[in-house]
Amino acid sequence: MPIISFESAPLSDSVRAQLIERLTDTAVEITGIPKQLFFVTIRELPANSIAVGGKTVEQIKQELAAQS
Repeated sequence: MPIISFESAPLSDSVRAQLIERLTDTAVEITGIPKQLFFVTIRELPANSIAVGGKTVEQIKQELAAQS
């Protein structure tokens, strides 16, 4: 069984469902492997445990919110 693994900050239920569906559909389209054989995992990490450019995702979200 092919495994698709996705890691991110916490996601809403609707975003998680869309990811599962679209990642699976795209992998099926590219590989030709039947949809029923794909296993999808989503690992959600706290936004203060993921960093880009020396800032946590939590800090980046706060800065973006302040700019809006």
